[in-house]
Amino acid sequence: MCDKRFTFAYIFAVVEPGSDNAFALVLPQADTEAMQQFLDGFAQTIAADEHVVIVLDQAGWHRSSKLRIPANITLVALPPYAPELNPVERLWLHLKERFLSHRLLADYEAIVDAACEAWNRVVAETGRIASLCSYPWIIAVKP
Repeated sequence: MCDKRFTFAYIFAVVEPGSDNAFALVLPQADTEAMQQFLDGFAQTIAADEHVVIVLDQAGWHRSSKLRIPANITLVALPPYAPELNPVERLWLHLKERFLSHRLLADYEAIVDAACEAWNRVVAETGRIASLCSYPWIIAVKP
């Protein structure tokens, strides 16, 4: 007999293409409440004279009518089934390939620690986020 239970943690993140600017939270659920916590946390990092557009997929928690979008953030949904348009997808692939795949972790705390360590290592690598998330078409439309 084997144990088939699984425990998860989710990395919610935003990146600024063309730079290494990024913000992330590791949360226990991927749902509306977690998305709200993420948006509220991220909104607090935005300068008073800035407004941020977040491009995201159409996951249910990204589109929930229960979300209270902070005034300094606009959410723009990508077309369905088009993850290649979202530059952060390349970051997820990098994190999985380099740090998170093929590992057996003891418990939820170990999963969170591994996710945080992976995120912190990528953020500490100067130019890594910029190189992974800078699509030429995005850089062309940046002000």
